[in-house]
Amino acid sequence: MAAKLKKGDKVVVLTGRDKGQEGEIEKVFPAEGRAIVTGVNTRVRHTKQSQTSQGGRVSKATPIQISNLAMVDPKDGGPTRVGFKIEDGKKVRFAKKSGEVIDG
Repeated sequence: MAAKLKKGDKVVVLTGRDKGQEGEIEKVFPAEGRAIVTGVNTRVRHTKQSQTSQGGRVSKATPIQISNLAMVDPKDGGPTRVGFKIEDGKKVRFAKKSGEVIDG
């Protein structure tokens, strides 16, 4: 199945602790059905000081389920589902809410 969400897409979180937050997808793990989104689902990691690094508390973004994410509509800025259609002999993604073509 084709990927509906890709790296660089602007998404909004639908459920969970970070509901309503927006961010950009940094990395997608298709086999796991997860993605890392900037500023969303962050965890604090305590690191030990070494000769090269300062140490202390470091915030790190962790993967979130793709089913909990929705693409931000290019027209109104709200969450939208993503569909596929053929346009000029090329398969493109489009926002189902507004019908706007996302890439292509």
